[in-house]
Amino acid sequence: MEVKAKVLKNRLCYSDKVLHGTLAFIGLYLVQALAGKSGWAAADLFSYASFDPDHLFARLSVHHIVQMLIGLAVIGVLSRFTKADFGFGLGDGKNGLRYFLIFTAVIATIALIYHILIYALCQAQVYDFPLTPNNVLGTLGFQLFLSGPSEEILYRALPVTVLVYVFGKSIPIKGDITWEVVLASFLFSVAHIRWSIFPFSMAFNLFQLFYAFAMGTMNGIVYQQSRSILYPMLMHSISNVLMVGSGYLFFMLL
Repeated sequence: MEVKAKVLKNRLCYSDKVLHGTLAFIGLYLVQALAGKSGWAAADLFSYASFDPDHLFARLSVHHIVQMLIGLAVIGVLSRFTKADFGFGLGDGKNGLRYFLIFTAVIATIALIYHILIYALCQAQVYDFPLTPNNVLGTLGFQLFLSGPSEEILYRALPVTVLVYVFGKSIPIKGDITWEVVLASFLFSVAHIRWSIFPFSMAFNLFQLFYAFAMGTMNGIVYQQSRSILYPMLMHSISNVLMVGSGYLFFMLL
């Protein structure tokens, strides 16, 4: 009887964790969706024609600033009540810096090979906007200073930490990959789906979804291994700068 009672108690605890995890996952999605929609709503309050006539970076910058502030506000409230560590310190600097340098070298190599291949296959990059200094510096500035901090706070630090807190521990899958990182990466991929309710529409790029999931998983692993969101922020920003910047460079040189 004692064994049966213990088994039943374990099952109930497991069911509770599954329920709490599911509710947390849904709650995280709603917070992220609200942050994204609020960012666009705030961005649409302003006109950027005087300094961003091609609408490439200013509206997007406001969107990312607003969603980052919402993410920080939610983290501030949660950290006060849960005392959870969302990784805003330096963490394991030696390990984090090593991950960052290796990642940068790999992404730089991939960007170089990718652009060489598309030119070799006569599929040169085509831009529907002029590569003026303003456009180049504006888009690269956004990628460097806002894309990483905004998205890593909302889509990495927040969900990974909350899910670990709800689960009661980190749940490994294989090697350094954990359930909370995979779930956070799934949410990050979903954020790249463009949708509206009235009228209902949905659009997405399948490659972009897989790329977001892969990058999200890699950044999530580094976040947990380094115990700091700083290094995923740097990785995220640098990868975007290298991919976008190398495209500009090849277009202008060739």
